[in-house]
Amino acid sequence: MPDMEEAGEVGFCGSFFSYVLPHLSVSFRLAMTSQGQSLRFRSDDNCQVNFREKLLIIDSNLEAQDVEGLKFLCRDWISHKKLEKSSSASDIFGHLLAGELLSEEDPFFLAELLYILKQNSLLRYLRQSREQVESLLPTRRRVSLFRNLLYELSEGIGSENLKDMVFLMRESIPKIQMTSLSFLAYLEKQALIDEDNLMLLEDLCRKVVPNLMRKIEKYKREKASQVVTPPVDQETESLHKGEEELFSRSDVNQFFGALQEAAVYRMDRKHRGHCVVVNNHSFTSLSDRPGTHRDAECLERVFQWLGFSVHIYNNVTKGRLDEVLKEYKSHPGHADGDCFVFCVLTHGKFGAVYSSDEALVPIREIMSHFTAQQCPGLAHKPKLFFIQACQGEEIQPSVSIEADAINSEHSPPTPSLLASVPSDADFLLGLATVPGYVSFRHVEEGSWYIQSLYNNLKNLVPRHEDILSILTAVNNDVSQQANKEGTKRQMPQPAYTLRKKLVFPVPQEKLLL
Repeated sequence: MPDMEEAGEVGFCGSFFSYVLPHLSVSFRLAMTSQGQSLRFRSDDNCQVNFREKLLIIDSNLEAQDVEGLKFLCRDWISHKKLEKSSSASDIFGHLLAGELLSEEDPFFLAELLYILKQNSLLRYLRQSREQVESLLPTRRRVSLFRNLLYELSEGIGSENLKDMVFLMRESIPKIQMTSLSFLAYLEKQALIDEDNLMLLEDLCRKVVPNLMRKIEKYKREKASQVVTPPVDQETESLHKGEEELFSRSDVNQFFGALQEAAVYRMDRKHRGHCVVVNNHSFTSLSDRPGTHRDAECLERVFQWLGFSVHIYNNVTKGRLDEVLKEYKSHPGHADGDCFVFCVLTHGKFGAVYSSDEALVPIREIMSHFTAQQCPGLAHKPKLFFIQACQGEEIQPSVSIEADAINSEHSPPTPSLLASVPSDADFLLGLATVPGYVSFRHVEEGSWYIQSLYNNLKNLVPRHEDILSILTAVNNDVSQQANKEGTKRQMPQPAYTLRKKLVFPVPQEKLLL
């Protein structure tokens, strides 16, 4: 038998390692690595020996349940027959190498698999990090959303939950020992569930593990926004020899991945985020704002329901406002949050709001604290600002209606509200009224705008409506309201630089009145 260096054939090298990898015992590999030694073969560039050594190290750090997870996650890329015969991670690595799904130059598929398995510490052997994988997933994902969903669900189905699910399935499930993952794989194999049919799965989760419904709802939203391309058969993937390919498959995947990434803002981090409410009722010399506490209570209730940590500040002076802005500009909680909301309930003029000590603060100045440059923790995340204040001349109110305006100067409305929004991405500004006009507040029931925002969030979030659709409903709702005489009306107006749809996850509990 010739020496490896003399063989000179890549085919021999591939077959050699496809035989060696599966037959090296885990205990041998662990013994070698525990003594600070690495497995050494003769260096051969064609065989990529060093890379395969790393694969052995990764294999030695994976448990049996990880191997089961790998097999499940690779079902769309490796034949079921090959997977059934695979008894170790190295078996699976060998199939990925043979199918050109894994290489030293492009180890991302394996990095994605390790990331899903939550084996982030092993990513260093692939010269990857958790952050790098997360940033590349939207454009390079190979594990389908459906398969990823099933794996995530399996992690949340405990042994007792699994017994209950099997019991509910009665005679449909064979009487064999199953894990949560093999149970879900069986449902898929029997065509009881698929990426477009989750009725059975939803029914089981709703009855046994209700908290998993959030993952299913998230999957539905992501799938609805995804442009799906059918998987390409490995045998027909490449063009006939001699034909030139205009776009490679990777180019197409990157294109559709970019579309998917651009569709919906991520809403699955550790917490939803912070919601700040500045609620000014009393002023130095300006009139009080009765009814504003009703607005503040409704905002607190609805945003807590949506998962936010709500912080209310009453009768905020200019100095206190500066402190609040400084605090949330550098708040460490933004790093693990999905979103940020800032609400102001006060008197105002066009493009500005009054503090309780009657300093006029430009709305743009408030929002500028949260640009990507000033507040890196909120970079690429949606930042929502809702302003209940007049934006122009005051109108004489009727008996139970007041205007959140200060004077009756007839200043012409400025043509564009976008002047108040920073020239930065991911902002939304919702104003109670169009520029130049007053907004109305009932002295007991609260303002037309905030009450409509509350009601439409409560009613439309469960229908998976995005925030712009919700604000459109608010526009329609408020525009149809009027005082008793029908002479005073109001029209809200949003301005935004959002890059994606913002869809809040549906809370599991009902919003209590």
